[in-house]
Amino acid sequence: MNMHVDHQRRLNRQDYKTLSLAALGGALEFYDFIIFVFFAATIGKLFFPPDLPDWLRQMQTFGIFAAGYLARPLGGIIMAHFGDKVGRKKMFSLSILLMALPTLLMGMLPIYDTLGIAAPLLLLLLRILQGAAIGGEVPGAWVFVAEHVPQRRIGFACGTLTAGLTIGILLGSFIATLLNTFMTPQGIDQGGWRIPFFLGGLFGLVAMYLRRWLRETPVFIELQSRQALAQELPLKSVVTNHKTAVAISMLLTWLLSAGIVVVILMAPLWLQQQLGVSPSLALRANCVAIIALAVGCIIAGAVIDRYGAGKTFIIGCTLLGIFSWLFYHTDAHHPAQLFMTYALAGLSVGVVGGVPYVMVHAFPAAVRFSGISFSYNVAYAIFGGLTPIAVTMLMRVTPMAPSWYVLGLAAMGVVLGICLPCGLRRKLPQANRINSAA
Repeated sequence: MNMHVDHQRRLNRQDYKTLSLAALGGALEFYDFIIFVFFAATIGKLFFPPDLPDWLRQMQTFGIFAAGYLARPLGGIIMAHFGDKVGRKKMFSLSILLMALPTLLMGMLPIYDTLGIAAPLLLLLLRILQGAAIGGEVPGAWVFVAEHVPQRRIGFACGTLTAGLTIGILLGSFIATLLNTFMTPQGIDQGGWRIPFFLGGLFGLVAMYLRRWLRETPVFIELQSRQALAQELPLKSVVTNHKTAVAISMLLTWLLSAGIVVVILMAPLWLQQQLGVSPSLALRANCVAIIALAVGCIIAGAVIDRYGAGKTFIIGCTLLGIFSWLFYHTDAHHPAQLFMTYALAGLSVGVVGGVPYVMVHAFPAAVRFSGISFSYNVAYAIFGGLTPIAVTMLMRVTPMAPSWYVLGLAAMGVVLGICLPCGLRRKLPQANRINSAA
């Protein structure tokens, strides 16, 4: 039986409600996870010894940031296991609480001058807990919406949800912009940096409340009724029977991490440190880029429904290479020029909105949550977590290291787009079957 019996129908009111609530909740949770990076410079000053060289302090701060990514696989695998066994909705809701509490505690942490070495260690622990939570959130959200909407609208649904997650980044950038605009650097250092973390805890509680109104997916309900849930450990089935799907999903996650981490999250700090752009201007430009990214994700999702994965990634990744290169090599001291090139770069990063479409089609329903979670989180732990450190080290060789890194990953995306039609695409119809082998 196909994943959606009525796969030709249009999106209805319930679909839009599910998609809206999932996207809003994901945005609030993603805000909690990434707000750290917008205050990386301040956190580095407050949580590490003052006599450290700037480059070493920055590397250690990004090391704590990376720890959140490194913790994602464990949290994601555990949540996905139970998501495939006891239900998508329960794990989808649990991830919110596991994110809100560490974020709230981060805002309450004493700094290095008060606790000494214990301060960065506690920060590291809380960051690990955040990583475990987000490890279940993103794959769970993609599976949740994909199993609710008609089959021919999965790309649009996943692209829209991914856009919703990026709104969490926008919210973080917006709040950081407000603080840098209306507070002095001294005011931020003396306690202003705590505000976004306190807000994050509140956002998490709101998101947890909102998810009370979501329903279990029709696909999981049918799996239960037919007793077609995975009989063995879902992760074992994934790594044993779906190696090709895992490999392609990991490579696509690498592409996704390059766009989000380098172009969106790291670029404001790069603009400040390498080009001398003011924090408020860099963050305002970042907000424009994130809005463009959200639009790009929705466009990519709609296009992939109509034209397929291959053409979408070939064209999208070509534009990503061109526009990201233009952004990094254009004079950023002219605000209009900076906003235009950064917006184009953000729009082209939106090609990553097509990534979940491939992933949800790549694994059968009985192990879909585990397959996506394992592939996405392990790859993101490696590539997303280590990218800030690697790019920071490469910038000691050339300040244009971020542009070369993104260009290389864009080229890989084009190659994947060429390979998808003769590789994974032939398996997509089979992967959507309820009774596929687990």
